[in-house]
Amino acid sequence: MASTTLTRPRQGAVIAGVCAGLAERFGWSPFAVRLVFLLSCLLPGPQFIVYLVLWVIMPRRPY
Repeated sequence: MASTTLTRPRQGAVIAGVCAGLAERFGWSPFAVRLVFLLSCLLPGPQFIVYLVLWVIMPRRPY
């Protein structure tokens, strides 16, 4: 079941928890979101900047 808020989890995060938080929010597998992100890095675009912005604006989930 998808969460209604966009937060970064404290467990299951590989780097900052952005992909895990997005996966939980939209009901996807964290592995699938990470794979899509890595594959998108092969294309030109602002993927790393978007990741960094999400890292800053997504709140950390409370305990």
